[in-house]
Amino acid sequence: MIIARPALGVVARVRSSLSSLGPSEARVAEVVIERPDDVVGWSTVELAGAAGTSTATVIRACQSLGFRGFQHLRLELARSAPLAARDDADTVPNSFDDAVEAVRLAQESIDPGAIERLADALDRAQRVVLVGSGFSGPPLQDFAIRLSSLGRGVEAPIDPLAQQFAAHTLRAGDLCLALSYSGANVQTLRACRAAVDRGASAAVITSYSRSPIGRLADIVVATGPAGEAHGVDPFFARLGHSVVLHALHSALEPRTGVAEMRGVVTDALADE
Repeated sequence: MIIARPALGVVARVRSSLSSLGPSEARVAEVVIERPDDVVGWSTVELAGAAGTSTATVIRACQSLGFRGFQHLRLELARSAPLAARDDADTVPNSFDDAVEAVRLAQESIDPGAIERLADALDRAQRVVLVGSGFSGPPLQDFAIRLSSLGRGVEAPIDPLAQQFAAHTLRAGDLCLALSYSGANVQTLRACRAAVDRGASAAVITSYSRSPIGRLADIVVATGPAGEAHGVDPFFARLGHSVVLHALHSALEPRTGVAEMRGVVTDALADE
């Protein structure tokens, strides 16, 4: 089956903000996501009818999504060029298209200033403990190695219980950095809460700006949801998380002794 794919930028922007809207405004956003081509030709009344809400709610929803109003939303939808048609049977190209969409969604969703603040916090922290479990574990372990390559000492226990032990030893001046797709992982939340209770700072990289860990953390870098909402493995969301981790590494690199660590890599390759 061939499915016309709507404009990526506007729809991705609406989707990324969906979790921050109230129930009535969220229904408006869902109609925009599901029927963007129809919305371009609708009036405010028609969108309100499709969403089962009022015209005033439509206008508030558009403003909450970052548009001046409904006409501004319609204009941006109309201006955005549609992507190529999609054939559901073409698994490989569709996977690449979905990956591109996920990264673009993350780019539109994140606050670059939050990444800079997190880089500053990592640079200043006396101790850094990384916490995250499940599918968030591998990106964190990769980031721990990358931080070590910059000469930045870091602790990244794999076991969730060991993460909580480490978090309980943090103090003022230390940082607990969490990676969590939902921002609601119980083990990760407990580690962050333990760190905060002991005076340390907490930061989280997540898909949802409003989440239990997000409400607890001093710094939140939210990439927006991506891929199927009920998928077992939120792979496409993790692409955005991985790019954020890479951006953090890039922001820290000028401040560190990376040249010295390159010699470690050279020696390791020479021994093979």
